[in-house]
Amino acid sequence: MGVSGCGKSTVGEALAEKLGIAFIEGDKLHPKSNVDKMSAGTPLTDEDRWPWLDLIGVELRKGYEGAGIVVSCSALKKIYRDRLREACDGKLAFVYLDGSLELLSRRMGERKGHFMPLSLLQTQLATLEVPTGEPGVVTVSIDATPDEIVENAFSGLKDVRF
Repeated sequence: MGVSGCGKSTVGEALAEKLGIAFIEGDKLHPKSNVDKMSAGTPLTDEDRWPWLDLIGVELRKGYEGAGIVVSCSALKKIYRDRLREACDGKLAFVYLDGSLELLSRRMGERKGHFMPLSLLQTQLATLEVPTGEPGVVTVSIDATPDEIVENAFSGLKDVRF
């Protein structure tokens, strides 16, 4: 979880591979109306996000009931994370990918073909409720190589208890 540009997809996919479980790109679950809105530089509202979060919750529930799953999702507010936790009866861990504005801006500026414009980063940062102290959260700095980030996330998840 984290704001755009933090590496959710890259880290999530690699972490799922390391864990031997499925990965779902949460952005692909957004309805077209959300993608169109963000592409136009318009921030999503809570009302825009609820149906998307519910779809993610369905996928998480399937993973919870099966072999497990990793899903990339911004989950910027505690209320969003709590909604996802409810979908899994509380058996859900989050890896919060934390980075500076400068690093995030650079990463977003370098990527090609993503619908999220750099202009929405400030909005996401303003919306973000850092999950410090929440249950099942592993915080990982993104100021490292992708392999180091994945290893730090993997190591932190070993200590998560429900």
